[in-house]
Amino acid sequence: MDSPPSYHNPSQESGSLPDVLTEYMVDMKCEGCVNAVKNKLQTIDGVKSVEVDLSNQVVRILGSSPAKTMTEAFKQIGRNARLIGQGVPEEFLVSAAVSEFKGPKIFGVVRLAQVSMELARIEANFSGLSPGKHGWSINEFGDLTRGATSTGKVFSPPIGGTAEEPIGDLGTLDVDENGKVFHTCVKQQLIVGDLIGRSVAVYETEDRSDPGLAAAVIAQSAGVGENYKKICACDGTIWEATDKDFVTSKV
Repeated sequence: MDSPPSYHNPSQESGSLPDVLTEYMVDMKCEGCVNAVKNKLQTIDGVKSVEVDLSNQVVRILGSSPAKTMTEAFKQIGRNARLIGQGVPEEFLVSAAVSEFKGPKIFGVVRLAQVSMELARIEANFSGLSPGKHGWSINEFGDLTRGATSTGKVFSPPIGGTAEEPIGDLGTLDVDENGKVFHTCVKQQLIVGDLIGRSVAVYETEDRSDPGLAAAVIAQSAGVGENYKKICACDGTIWEATDKDFVTSKV
């Protein structure tokens, strides 16, 4: 269960999150597939509109529902899908980023989307953590040579943060008895473009007094419509999907 809104832990219920446009590449073969996708997605709380491009196998969803909820909906109707873009149709230089924790013990994905110049939306999904409360933050550096220890201090640009709560302070993760947590929040004055090459770190304690359990570098991710661009991948950007990138449904 997500924590209620508070100053130190800015979680919000999914229905009150800012709207973003989320793009998926979805395995669809006919109008029947299109109708099945639309009918399922339109039942999700927070979804405002669904646009399907069958020729390019792309589904665009506008709303406040977390990506995790929409991804699970595709699986429930037997559709293979991959998230390929997220953000708002504005002229942000960088509108989306992702940080992937790949084990060996802690796995997770953190997605960040710029929804306005004053606000960023964050969605995180972790497994492999010990039950209880864990502090987490965006840290200064993407140096993972010593895990979270070498990622520096909590990111705190000169404008926007305070000594008590730097902009990179993401509050607390409340992990369930199975070691899993799904967390959504918004962060005022967080600029996604300033985070590329930095890191997300997770700690054993709520107050981040330990060296840190794990960390992952923040990489630029595709914004709305950007998966159609032919851009060099050498900058770490996740741009184009292939057949191998589909999340295969087990339905």
